[in-house]
Amino acid sequence: MDVFGSFALLLAFVCALYALLGGIAAILTRHPLLIKSARQAGIAACSLIFLATLSVVYLFVTDNFSMAYVASHSNRDLATFFKVVALWSGQEGSLLFWCFLLSVYIFSVLVAYRNKHGELMPYVGTILAGVQLFFLTITTFVANPFSVLAAAGPSGALEYITRPDGSGLRAVLQYPEMIIHPPNLYSGYTGFTIPFAFALAALLGRYPGEKWIHLTRRWTMIAWCFQTIGILLGAHWAYAVLGWGGYWGWDPVENASLLPWLTGTAFLHSVMMQEKRGMMKVWNVWLVFITFFLCILGTMLTRSGVVSSVHAFAQSNIGPWFVGFLIIIMTVCLAAYFKNRDYLKSENQLDSMVSRESSFLFNNLVLLVACVAVISGTLFPVFSEWFTGSKISVGAPFFNKVNIPLGLLLLFLTGVGPLLAWRKTSGESLRRNFLWPTVLGVVGGLAAFALGVHDFYALVCLLLCTFVAATIGLEFYRGAKVIHARSGMNWLSSAVELTLRNTRRYGGYIVHFGMVMIFVGLAGQAFNKEVQKEIPVGGTVKIGPYELLLQAMDQKQEKNFVAERMIVEVMHDHKPVMILFPERRNFPAGEESGTMVAIYSTMREDLYVVYAGVNQGSEVPTIHAFLNPLVKWVWFGGVVVVMGTIVALLPSRHAVLVLAGSKAPEASREFAGAVPSSVTLKEGHD
Repeated sequence: MDVFGSFALLLAFVCALYALLGGIAAILTRHPLLIKSARQAGIAACSLIFLATLSVVYLFVTDNFSMAYVASHSNRDLATFFKVVALWSGQEGSLLFWCFLLSVYIFSVLVAYRNKHGELMPYVGTILAGVQLFFLTITTFVANPFSVLAAAGPSGALEYITRPDGSGLRAVLQYPEMIIHPPNLYSGYTGFTIPFAFALAALLGRYPGEKWIHLTRRWTMIAWCFQTIGILLGAHWAYAVLGWGGYWGWDPVENASLLPWLTGTAFLHSVMMQEKRGMMKVWNVWLVFITFFLCILGTMLTRSGVVSSVHAFAQSNIGPWFVGFLIIIMTVCLAAYFKNRDYLKSENQLDSMVSRESSFLFNNLVLLVACVAVISGTLFPVFSEWFTGSKISVGAPFFNKVNIPLGLLLLFLTGVGPLLAWRKTSGESLRRNFLWPTVLGVVGGLAAFALGVHDFYALVCLLLCTFVAATIGLEFYRGAKVIHARSGMNWLSSAVELTLRNTRRYGGYIVHFGMVMIFVGLAGQAFNKEVQKEIPVGGTVKIGPYELLLQAMDQKQEKNFVAERMIVEVMHDHKPVMILFPERRNFPAGEESGTMVAIYSTMREDLYVVYAGVNQGSEVPTIHAFLNPLVKWVWFGGVVVVMGTIVALLPSRHAVLVLAGSKAPEASREFAGAVPSSVTLKEGHD
């Protein structure tokens, strides 16, 4: 199977190379057979990558420890589903998995549009083949997962080696969430390749109109949704496994995943200005280019060893390959732009600063400033080492100082934008739309202050959350009121009907409401508490309203690890609440240890308990407890964001013309041919 997989990978490289060169020839000659053969070569490359990926999975499941990658990242006692996860646990396998997910997107695009958009698709296919070829080059020749173990024999010739067992999967990866976190995050990274290919193709081919925008909107939203899920799952994994009490530490790899999310969010908002007013064409094209560039940059940061992170792979030699690819991307994008920039001429200008266009513009500026701040702080250690010879890092205080005010401004714009009209908003409209949300926001802020929220940023955040939630509720209320009055539906059914009639708009509002919930959760960080204490069995530690009693210590033997755990009784106001089991796990195969956090979670707060180890001198266990308010709002808010994105992806239900029969009047019954009827029109709301 290793030979089969290696051959499939090499053949995929050949097919991708032909798809690229044949695609260029097809663009130049416009020969139908060349166009078709290049497309078929791209599809074949995707199919071969599927086979190569399945081969690696098979090698893991069958414990083939003659393969270097399998021996380094698995062992016999590892659970089967973690053996599948091991595919993306290391450098070589994760790059192959990247190729696999990219191939899913490319295969879908090439098949879905095989007989459509003949002027555009040759460019799209060629660009996709170029991206695929880069990753296949690295996977085939630089970081090949099919390398075998070998050593010099007595004669000096290399001899194959089969180890009796492997080194095992890293302790921090042996967590169920890791089964779905990397696939979602990688699906976001790879998914942004599709809008990049269409944008660059439209620019190179001078494709008329905004058609490429309509073709890629759903692809962009799918990639953005996966990126969102990946970020949230990564945050939850860090919260539940690493044991430091938080879920976002501005780690370089966390930041790398956030960067394309920020620019992708900016694009999804600004693209509406191009659709509605024919504005910001240059801006939108470059947002797509930069988003894809940041996806590749984030991949390089994770895999090259340029930055240090618990999420990153080890130091490797693939960094220069990625730097070269980034230079090629930027060169091609700049050349295409300067050659065809007249194609991107805006059709309209900004009419008023008090308009929906201006709110989208400010939204984009805030997102891009945040992006620049994050990337500057992330790469500062690299630049400082280049210029001074010493690596200087910036920590969470820098990122928080810059991004908290930007986040609050973005939250404000989330509430303001939907209530402004296109072109220009009148004073009467401002008063009508903003009066009640503003009043409710102020009331919410005063209520928070009365309840003890005196931190400035937290107070402003909760005030703005109330304001934005009120604006969203007002939009749903107004639309549902019209449907309720005309159809007689109840209010809930009217709101559902409203959403289904314009899924893009109201799905977006649901996403905004999810972001409000996330900001409520973020506001709780201002009130985090923690305590660390050595306590013997029978001892207690108090944090907030909770008292933790260490009832006992025990040990459990699992197939792949040995766990030492605390049995902690949680009491609230001297009343028993539940038993928590924080533990430390020792993995003999990899000679590693890891924590398993115990969490008692409510909508109000999380009680987060970590077994921090044993004092070697006194043999007394140490407990580390955190009290984190409102964390659950972050996770529930993320679920709402994903649900809203799914709603926005659905096709809108159009207004239905209903013809209802009615009785003929008595006086006209003699006219046999006449059948009077009444017409009811169920109108949509926008």
